[in-house]
Amino acid sequence: MELILIISISYLMGSIPFGLILTKFFLKKDIREVGSGNIGATNVLRTGNKTIGYLTLLLDVLKAVTPVLYIKFKFPELVYISSLSVFIGHVFPIWLKFKGGKGVATYLGILLALSIQLSLLFMFTWLVISLIFRYSSLSSMFAALTVFIVSSLREIANPIILSMSEKSLNTNEISSDLSFILFIFFILIIFTHRKNISNLKNKTETKIKI
Repeated sequence: MELILIISISYLMGSIPFGLILTKFFLKKDIREVGSGNIGATNVLRTGNKTIGYLTLLLDVLKAVTPVLYIKFKFPELVYISSLSVFIGHVFPIWLKFKGGKGVATYLGILLALSIQLSLLFMFTWLVISLIFRYSSLSSMFAALTVFIVSSLREIANPIILSMSEKSLNTNEISSDLSFILFIFFILIIFTHRKNISNLKNKTETKIKI
């Protein structure tokens, strides 16, 4: 029952479509009829209202940070299940016939709750790639890949750096679980950006202004 409750609450939190709610309330627009039709912050910015766009980004991050951080401290053994549920909620919200956002802001929120270092790495990588290529989709996918690779390398390095004590074994186990869930998130982000990948290949992907 506890597991089902955590999955349900995490999913429902992640499924709140802030992009749709904010654009309808403040701009009297349906974000699904703007730009790519996506409910995420990048598409909300295409309405021309940066305040609403950045507010969407903030709320999409917070809706992930809140439940995952709570579960991390109260039910640490279920934190990765909660993280995945939040992400799936954003990408496949029941309220919008399972057609949601691409999950990048929600993924960042999950990272912030799981690891400040990895979340900073994600943001830094995203910004650098965006400044170079000006593609939000490419930046998101590359940043997610970078986070996974760094987490995996850290897992490999831990047995060498740390002595084989009980504490180090626990650290390695946690690191291994984190690397696995980050790999799943990377695959999901690739999936949600499949259309963008096609656009990048065809050179029709829309560039962003930073």
